Amino acid sequence: MSTNKTEKKKEKKSFPKSAAIMIFWGLGLLLALVLVMHHNPLADQVTEQMKKVSGCVLIAFTCIIFAIYFERIVTIPVELFQSRGLIWKLAKNDFKKRYAGSYLGIVWALAQPVVTVLMYWIVFDKVFEARVEFVASNGEAPPYVLYLMAGLVPWFYFSEAISQGTMALVEYSYLVKKVVFNISILPIIKVIAATFIHVFFVGILLIVSVCYGYTPSIYTIQIVYYSVCLLLFVLGLSYLTSALVVFIRDLQQVISIALQIGMWATPIMWNIDMLPSDNMKTLFKLNPLVYVVNGYRSAIFEEVWFWEHFYSSTYFWIFTISMFCIGTLVFRRMRVHFADVL
Repeated sequence: MSTNKTEKKKEKKSFPKSAAIMIFWGLGLLLALVLVMHHNPLADQVTEQMKKVSGCVLIAFTCIIFAIYFERIVTIPVELFQSRGLIWKLAKNDFKKRYAGSYLGIVWALAQPVVTVLMYWIVFDKVFEARVEFVASNGEAPPYVLYLMAGLVPWFYFSEAISQGTMALVEYSYLVKKVVFNISILPIIKVIAATFIHVFFVGILLIVSVCYGYTPSIYTIQIVYYSVCLLLFVLGLSYLTSALVVFIRDLQQVISIALQIGMWATPIMWNIDMLPSDNMKTLFKLNPLVYVVNGYRSAIFEEVWFWEHFYSSTYFWIFTISMFCIGTLVFRRMRVHFADVL
């Protein structure tokens, strides 16, 4: 009787795992089926076929990783959900603490991005008279300052979040050394703290768009969707970089250089349609931030829903989920050694 009871308990415990894996595989299979069945008659058939094959490979890879490392992957999301109240309090304290010693306080958090936008606008729009080679849904090109801001706002968020998230464990080393503290919440604290400034700049972006005649519409709601996309992407990346930087301090400098390169490799001050060939466009679109930056512009001055960019949306979410799985796996594997190194 006792053996039967223990077996039943094991079955009950293992059911959520097997059920979650089956659901994940089912969603992956459904997504792969939709991907294969999707057809765009205006697109190049060879390129479309490559996108389908690449998408199916990424889906299969993500499902395999999820099935093999299920318990390790879901541990951190569960911990984050259980500590959601503490995360919110620590994120607010982190944001306040960052500018507590200065007279102007939060003004300094807003000053640098505003000055950067103004400088780029003066140099490219007024001095060099740059123009947007872009045709919106109404047949008119948007003002360059609006086009520039719609690209810089998500980039500032990404840059701030990944820089702060990478150094989360190093900055809070005194908490890492505490046995009872759940250190898995530290990267998300930094990401949420960066979100506060991002919300302010989204508001500024909407005000500027109204000043130029682009009043908010139902498509503007997509800013929330693209902000969530960016948050999840940078969170998964932060778990990976925050774990690695504990052992490889040079990674901080590598990330700083990568951000400088990435700003020009992402179509923020230029349009991806300016590239001479479709192959180059496809290569640049492998950068997940291209999807987010173009999404912000779609929400402001285009009348296009995110699901209309089918392949881009599919690729972004597969890449983001894969990055989150890899980041949490590396973080969980290394965190037993964090206290010894720090």
